[in-house]
Amino acid sequence: MPDILLSRLLRAVITAWIVITVTFFVLRVTGDPVLSQFSPETTPPEIIEYYRRLWGLDQPLLSQYATYLSGLLQGRLGTSFSDGRPVAGIIAERLPATLLLMGLSFVVMLVIGLPAGIFAAFRQGRWLDRLVMSCAVASYAMPSYVLGVALIWVCAVEFRLLPSSGHGTPAHLVLPLLTLATANAAIIARYARAAALEVMGLPHVLAARAQGWPMRAVIRRDILPNAAIPLVTVMGFIAGGLVGGSIIVEWIFAWPGIGRLLIDAITARDLAVVQALVLLFSGAMIIANFLVDMAYVLLNPQLRLSRR
Repeated sequence: MPDILLSRLLRAVITAWIVITVTFFVLRVTGDPVLSQFSPETTPPEIIEYYRRLWGLDQPLLSQYATYLSGLLQGRLGTSFSDGRPVAGIIAERLPATLLLMGLSFVVMLVIGLPAGIFAAFRQGRWLDRLVMSCAVASYAMPSYVLGVALIWVCAVEFRLLPSSGHGTPAHLVLPLLTLATANAAIIARYARAAALEVMGLPHVLAARAQGWPMRAVIRRDILPNAAIPLVTVMGFIAGGLVGGSIIVEWIFAWPGIGRLLIDAITARDLAVVQALVLLFSGAMIIANFLVDMAYVLLNPQLRLSRR
C-alpha cells in the first residue's frame, strides 16, 4: 500500500507541474497582457513600461517562470492585473458559489442516476429499460449550453416559472443545477445499470432472489456493495470534471462563481487570475484521480495483493 501511495503522489505532482508549466508559457507567447489592459494609442509609453516592470513582464521569460514557481511554493498566487487585488482573495470570494452549485449537482446526479440505472437493470430488455437508457443517451449527448438555453426558454421565457440568471434565492439555483447535473446523471445511470447487471448474474445474488429475498434487501446487501468499484471510479472522475463543467453553466446563467471569473479573466487577459484558476481546475481533477485510485485499491484487495 505505501508504494502505491507514493507512486500515485509522484504522478500527481508531475502532472501538476506539467499543467503549470504549459499554462505559464502558452499565456505569455500569445501576446502582451499589458497591451490588453492599456491601449497603446491612448496610453503614454512610460505608463505601459511602468506596468511591465510592476508585473515583472520586462524580465526574461525563464526568470519570470522561476519567480512564478517560487511564489507558488510559498503560497502566493500573485496580484490581479485588472483590479490590483491578491488573486487568492478574488477566488475566495467566488469559490463558495461554485462549491454550492457543484455540491448540489453531485447530490442530484446521484439521486437521479443511481436509482435509474438499477431500475433499468431489473427490467433488462423491456420497454422501460430501453426508455431509461434512451433518455440517458439523449441527456449525455446534449451539450450543456444547448440544454441550458432550452431550460431558460421553457422555464423562464415561456412559462415564467424560474429566473433565467443571477443569484440570491433558491429559485436561481434550479436551472444551473439541472443543467450541470443532467449529463452526469446519465453517465451514472449507464454505469449503475452495467454494474448491477454484472452483479445480478453472480451465484449468491441469483440464490438470494430464488429464495424470495425482498428486492430492497438484495440491492442493499448484494448489488450495491459489489457494484461500488466501477461506480466509485466514474463518480471520482465526474466530481473532478464538475469544476470544469461549471465554466459554461456559470457563464450561461450569470452565476457568480469561479467559472464565470475564468471567462472574465481570459477576456481581460488577466494572466495572474487565469493561471491560478487553471491551477485550481487541474488540481481538482488531479486530486479526484488520486482519490479514485486510492479508493479503487481499498475496495479491490486483489490490487494490494498483486503488489506484494
